[in-house]
Formats: sequence, structure tokens, C-alpha cells
Amino acid sequence: MKTLPSGWKLFATLAALTLLMTAAVLVAQPPGADALRSAIRATARSSFALFLLTFLASSLVILMPGAGSRRLLRERRFLGLAFAFSHSVHGVLIYLYAQRFPELFWAGRSTVANLPGSLGYLFILLLTLTSFKTPMRLLGPRLWKGLHSSGTWLLAVVFCLSFYKRIPLGGWYPLAFALMFAAIAVKLIAKQAQRLRRASPSLSH
Repeated sequence: MKTLPSGWKLFATLAALTLLMTAAVLVAQPPGADALRSAIRATARSSFALFLLTFLASSLVILMPGAGSRRLLRERRFLGLAFAFSHSVHGVLIYLYAQRFPELFWAGRSTVANLPGSLGYLFILLLTLTSFKTPMRLLGPRLWKGLHSSGTWLLAVVFCLSFYKRIPLGGWYPLAFALMFAAIAVKLIAKQAQRLRRASPSLSH
């Protein structure tokens, strides 16, 4: 039985699957606004799935220790880079949609409404650039950890707000919001469990 890819092979596999999925969605419909919207929704889902795995990796090791969760944590960097790739494809599709169909893109939308997403993309860029050794070394462990912790939390909030606003549309949005909300709860529970474990040795003395 072949083992699952890891490291850069895992990233390459996930990136290739993202491109294949996007191409399949685009060719499944006649060229136009509907095809682009479908591809935008598909890459939103792939990005969200990859983000959830990255966001929860350390928490699952704390709450559900085992070979699977430890491997997930080992691959977190490459899952995060695959998320950044998927969301970059998502961003390119949104740009194409806005350029080709501006009247549809801006219907019911304002520049202010785009700010959370734009801030999210800024942090995705920062997190991606600092996922390599030289920027990590230049930042130092403390700044690096602070940036990646605050950046992933900001992205979690952006996802949560984005899904919450779209709950009235139905479809997969209520489920996505519930999953993101639950992931945030799991993350907070894991942090509290970690604090209790660190405190328990000192309390026993």
C-alpha cells in the first residue's frame, strides 16, 4: 500500500488537484458568468477545507493525540501553503469575474464590504512569505509565532463573518458557518486544556 504524499509532494498534489477541479468546473458549463461563479464557489470550498486542517492541526494533537493528528501537525506548513495556493486561484477567479462582469460583481456590493477579504489576502501573503526559512530567521521565533497565530485567527474570523453573512442564501453556507464556529470552539478548548496541563504539575507540588 502506497503511503500518502508528504512535504512538497503533498503540496504539489493538492495544488494539482485544485487546478484540475477548477478546470473541470469551468469546462462543465458554457463560458460565462455562471461558470466563473461555480469555479469561485468550488475554490472557496477547497480553500476552506485546507484552512480547517491547518487551523486545527495543533488542537487535534492536544485533544486527540495519535499518529493521524501528529502527522497532520507535521504537514501543517504544506497544508497552509496549499490553502494559500487554492485561495490565490480563488482570488484570480474573482478578479476575472469582476473584470468581465462588473455589473454583476458590484451588484449589492460595496468597497467597504470587500475590506475583510482584502485584509485576509494580505495576511495570506504575509503568512506564505514567512513560511520559508530565511524570513522565519529574520523575524525570530517570537515575532514569527505572533504573526502566524494572529494571522490564522484573523482568517478564521474572516471566514466566519463571510459565511454568516451568506446564511440566508442557504446552500452550503449554514454548514460552513457551523463548521468554522465549531473549529474556533475546538481551538479555544484545546488552548484551555493545554493551560491546565501546564498548570497541573505546579499545582501538585
